[in-house]
Amino acid sequence: MAEARPGRIRLGPPDLLGDRTVVPVVAGRHHLVLVRDAGRIVAAERACPHEGADLSLGHCAGGRLRCPRHLASFDLHDGSVSPGWSFRALRLFPVEVEAGGLWLTLDGSLA
Repeated sequence: MAEARPGRIRLGPPDLLGDRTVVPVVAGRHHLVLVRDAGRIVAAERACPHEGADLSLGHCAGGRLRCPRHLASFDLHDGSVSPGWSFRALRLFPVEVEAGGLWLTLDGSLA
């Protein structure tokens, strides 16, 4: 059974996403999306860095999260935006899947 440790927040049960690929969550005071892609789960900031569109309304395919407003997409390994767009990368945060739940690991940009 996993235990809470400093720098980690329990997001919910391991099956929190159910059959969905993109789910909005709140971790502390931070609004994020959980994204499942190819058997892994990653957390990302919920607001698109371009104009703040709600990425929980986007969709994921081929390792990319697509913004529902402008159709820019973000690489789920490094957050980089698709070619043709000139704004910062999407912030991503590691998620650990354990028997006791999904855990978000905080870093300096989210803490």
